Amino acid sequence: MADLNSSTSDADDFDVAIIGGALAGAATAIQILDTRPTLRVLIIERSDIFDRRVGEATIELSTYFLTRVLGLGQHLNEHHYAKQGLRFWFANEHTRNLSECSEIGGKYLARLPAYLVDRATLDTEALRLAVEKGATLWRPATVKSVKLVSGGHQEIEVQQGDATQRIRVRWLVDASGVAAFLARHEGWHRVNEAHPTAAAWARWRGVEDWDSPKLAKKYPDWAAATFGLRNTATNHFMGNGWWAWWIPLKGGDVSIGIVWDQRRIEVPEGGSVADRIKQFLLIRHPAAVEMMAEATAVEGDVHWRRNLPYFSTTMAGDGFALVGDASGFLDPFYSPGLDWLGFTTARAAHLICEHRTGTPDTALLVANYNRDFTLSYHRWFHALYLNKYDYLGDFELMRIAFLLDLGLYYLGIVTQPYFRGKDAMLEPYFATPPATPFYHFMAFYARRLADMGRERRTRGVFGQRNANRRFMFGGFSLKATAVIPILKALGAWAWLELTEGWRTWKSNGSPEKRVREETSAVVTKES
Repeated sequence: MADLNSSTSDADDFDVAIIGGALAGAATAIQILDTRPTLRVLIIERSDIFDRRVGEATIELSTYFLTRVLGLGQHLNEHHYAKQGLRFWFANEHTRNLSECSEIGGKYLARLPAYLVDRATLDTEALRLAVEKGATLWRPATVKSVKLVSGGHQEIEVQQGDATQRIRVRWLVDASGVAAFLARHEGWHRVNEAHPTAAAWARWRGVEDWDSPKLAKKYPDWAAATFGLRNTATNHFMGNGWWAWWIPLKGGDVSIGIVWDQRRIEVPEGGSVADRIKQFLLIRHPAAVEMMAEATAVEGDVHWRRNLPYFSTTMAGDGFALVGDASGFLDPFYSPGLDWLGFTTARAAHLICEHRTGTPDTALLVANYNRDFTLSYHRWFHALYLNKYDYLGDFELMRIAFLLDLGLYYLGIVTQPYFRGKDAMLEPYFATPPATPFYHFMAFYARRLADMGRERRTRGVFGQRNANRRFMFGGFSLKATAVIPILKALGAWAWLELTEGWRTWKSNGSPEKRVREETSAVVTKES
C-alpha cells in the first residue's frame, strides 16, 4: 500500500504540483495520471489527516464523475449512503406537526445513483488512489509563496516541519478549496455581492429517523404517502428567505445546517453556534421540532461562514489552473459543488495533458478555459440562484421551480455524460452555444417566480399553501418522456401568470432594490 505520509522524491522538480490533497486535488491527479502516467505529479497537503467536513450530497452528474471517471463506485457503495433524491418540507402558521407540513419529494426510490457522503472519508480514499497511481505526496506541508511565470516554470516555496525548500514545476494546480490560495494571492478573488448568503452547520446525534416505526405509528397516512425512503433523501426545511439541509451519514451522525439570505434573515444572537442553529430551526419549523427535539451537536464539529458565494476573475494561465472551490462557489442548494469540481478538474487535467503532447494551442486552451468557466459560473448563478431566496419558502412556487430546475438539469446536463461519455465533463454548465437558449429560459422563469414571491409577501399570502399539501413525484429519467413533468410545470406557471403574475408585469425598480426595501420588516417578523 502506498505511504500517504511520504515526503521524499528523487528530484525537487515536478511536472505538476497540486496545492491541496482533498477531493479536487486528488481528482486532478488521478485524471492526469490516467492519461499520462509518466508525469511527475506532486500533491502538497497541509493536514495530517482530513478533518470532518460538512455532510455533502452528490447529484447525478457528480456521481457519474466519481464512479465512471475516478473509479470510486465501490468505495461509495461501501462507505456512504445511497441518496434517495430531494425532499422539501414547508410550513406556515397553520402547521402544527410534521404530518401537516406541505411536502415535495419522491414517491419511489431514485432511478439514477447519487450519494450522501462524508467528505473526510471520500477525500481520504481519493487521495489514496492518487498516490497509488503514482502521485508523490508531501504531508503535512504548506505552500508559503508562489511565483507564477507564464509559459515557464512556476516557482513554489514549500514548508515541511522546520524545513523549507523551493521547487520548480511547469504546471501548478490550485485545489486549496475555500482558502482559494492563488486567487487571493494574485488579487483575483471576488465576493459575489449579488447573493449575500451565509451558513451555519453542525453534526448532530439523537435525531429522529424519518422512516422510524414511531413516526409511522403516529402519522400512518403520512408514512404511507411514499413507497421510497425519506431518511436517506437530502431533506430540506424551507423558510421565508432561508432553508436548511438534513444529510445522514454512515455511523449515525446527521449533518444539519441552515443557509440564509443576510438581507432578510438574522440568526439569533447569544449561545453557542450549535444552540443558535437549533433555536433557529425549532422556532421556525414544526418538522424540526419533531425531528430535533432530542438532538445534541457533536462537540468541535460546528461551523459558521458568511458571504458564501465568490469567484475568481482568472481561472487559468499558461502554467496554472484553479479547480473546485479554489475557483469559485455558488450556493449549496441543489448541491452543485461536486459538479463544478468535476468540470474544473477534468478540464485542468485535459489542459495539462494536451500541453504535454506538444500542442501549439496552449494559449487558446487557456483562453477557452477562462471563457468557459467564467461564463458558466455567472450564467449558472443568474439562471438558478439570483433572487431564489425570494420564493424558495413557498410550496406552490417551489413546486414549479423544482420540476423545471431538475427536469432541465436531467435532460440538458445529466444526459450528456451518460450518452456521450466522459468527454462531456469538459463542457461546464451553459458554456456551449446550444445551451444558451436554456440559460435565458431558466433565468427568465426564475426571475418571474421571484417577482411573484415578493409580490405574495407584500400581499401577505406568501406560503399560504405550505400546510397539508403533498406532491409525491414519480421521478425523472433520461428518456424523452421526462419532458412531460416539465410541460406540466410550464402549464402551472402559465396559470399563475394569468391569475396573479400580471400584478408584477409592470413593476418598478430592480429586484435587488425591492429586496432592500422589504428587508427591515421581514427581518423583524422572522426574528
